[in-house]
Amino acid sequence: MRINKNILPILNTVKYAALKKDIPLWSTASFKRHYCVNADADSSINFSDIPIERIRNFSIIAHVDHGKSTLADRLLELTGTIKGGPSQILDKLQVERERGITVKAQSASLLYKHNGEIYLLNLIDTPGHVDFSNEVQRSLSVCQGVILLVDSNDGVQAQTVANFYLAFVNDLVIIPVLNKIDLKNADPQRVTNELKSLFDINPADVLKISAKLGIGVESVLESVVTKLPSPKVDRSANLRALLFDSMYDKYRGALSLIYVQDGCVSLGDSIATFHNKKVYEVKSLSVLRPDEVPVKKLVAGQIGLVGCNMRSPKEAYVGDTIHHTDCTVEPLEGFKSSRPMVFAGVYPTDQSQHINLRNAIEKLTLNDSAVTVDLDTSPALGQGWRLGFLGLLHLEVFTQRLTQEYSAEPIITAPSVTYKIRLKPTKQNVKDKSEVMFVNNPAHFPEQNRIEQTFEPMVIGTIVTPDKYLGPIMSLCMERRGVQRTANNIDNSRVILQYDLPLCEIVLDFHDTLKTISSGYASFDYENNDYIESNLVKLGILLNGTLVDELSHIVHVTKARTIGRQMVLKLKEMIPRQMIHIAIQAVVNGKVMAREDLKAYRKDVTAKLYGGDVTRRMKLLAQQAAGKKKMRMVANVSIPKETFIEVLKK
Repeated sequence: MRINKNILPILNTVKYAALKKDIPLWSTASFKRHYCVNADADSSINFSDIPIERIRNFSIIAHVDHGKSTLADRLLELTGTIKGGPSQILDKLQVERERGITVKAQSASLLYKHNGEIYLLNLIDTPGHVDFSNEVQRSLSVCQGVILLVDSNDGVQAQTVANFYLAFVNDLVIIPVLNKIDLKNADPQRVTNELKSLFDINPADVLKISAKLGIGVESVLESVVTKLPSPKVDRSANLRALLFDSMYDKYRGALSLIYVQDGCVSLGDSIATFHNKKVYEVKSLSVLRPDEVPVKKLVAGQIGLVGCNMRSPKEAYVGDTIHHTDCTVEPLEGFKSSRPMVFAGVYPTDQSQHINLRNAIEKLTLNDSAVTVDLDTSPALGQGWRLGFLGLLHLEVFTQRLTQEYSAEPIITAPSVTYKIRLKPTKQNVKDKSEVMFVNNPAHFPEQNRIEQTFEPMVIGTIVTPDKYLGPIMSLCMERRGVQRTANNIDNSRVILQYDLPLCEIVLDFHDTLKTISSGYASFDYENNDYIESNLVKLGILLNGTLVDELSHIVHVTKARTIGRQMVLKLKEMIPRQMIHIAIQAVVNGKVMAREDLKAYRKDVTAKLYGGDVTRRMKLLAQQAAGKKKMRMVANVSIPKETFIEVLKK
């Protein structure tokens, strides 16, 4: 293990000996004696007896791979909540462990002893990728402060900037923490200057830790207790609880993760929700440590899990307010739901699996409220759904969870975005206002003569990169029709760029291409920026003059020829040869953008000739050509389902 020499002065002899022997710091007797002062805290304490002044609700926010889950592990161990075990214990999903990223916010209640008093710390570990910003937003709605974690080696990244301003807008107290100071190439001074330059954070307020080795983690807990405010709640008022997350249990139905804003809720209480007006009896209450610990009562300021026999996943509406049935209260403000950015069709491989896939999607959307579901039908693939996601990684993770957790095998079509179209007034009454429609399926794109204006969704993209990759990155953004907003130097070697980019240009491979040309050093984040007028057209695919709607695309007019060429070449490879000649054409408003021909099977009708006049040979070939022409006039092009699947899949 190579240790950054700059941190050696803050280590005592015992700790340094542990480092040389490659022993985890938090497992040494000296470390436990000095730091785990609360490891023997009474785990049977009555949580509802802890006063409001000794409750802290906070989240850990950071860019991808800056050590959020590792820091959460150290906090759990340091407070005696867990006794060792696997790393990244809050990453419970199989997809999280396989990919090494957090995709689902997880909560844990910690008991921490400070100055002889027991404090209840409700920790929420959040994802770092931009596609799961909805999880961060929901988590921050129940917090009073955040730990802003920054890698001492990589420094401030794009999602660091986005998360900081998300916490800043929510008026939360921010504790800046530099992680991974043990790495050889760590430069805490440089990163501290970046925080000062970008966010005006006082360098003296920045904590320097190593979550992996446990260095300085105690100071994080002390800062949470001393710097974060207690929740502003009223335990004497009527019950008001915010339902900010949910999950499904096959034995108990839908379980609701709630933050009690006012009053209290006990076992056996009769509760109702504002959204669906249904009445339930509280069957179970628990706090997460991080496994469920049953309790008899949850009081204002606490976060806990409620089971009340919600049998349908649709009943647990995220953002809803829970209250007692015998009193009337004002609903909580909740939080603004994120709008889906990317849409894809999901179909069963066989229609006999339709019901099983529908049940799996319903249960999984309960655990991921950012996904929108609409029914859809395809002549080629049958009945299915049109699902909306926050990004391409969100789509991939959702699909992987369907396969791993519910043994489903869905067909996923290529992702698309939602376009806005203003139609011309009808001829019957030209004074009518123009009708506006939203389209995310190319099959529903109207005829060109009905369209007055077309609009495409835009995003504000933030790129943080070393300056030596500036040229290729700017070229990439210009190639994707980006318009530069700002370009500022973070320090002597790094630049932060902002571009207006069309969403359709970044949902597929923009992030991968950016990582490739920057050798993995550049980071990217984006936020929605409404719609802008754009020249959009429907790129149709014709097979022998017949339009195949399932293969159509909505594209910008400047990209029509390029995408059309790619499509016809792919179809030429995928469609099996048949008895007739097939002309594959990509067309826009009747104009052919690209064409490929798939030759027919040909029988050698002259094989039986062994001599004679050449007119005999010509007669046989003419008869064959006439037969082929007649067959082409009456025959339909047969496209196997497997071809549709391969072409439509991303």
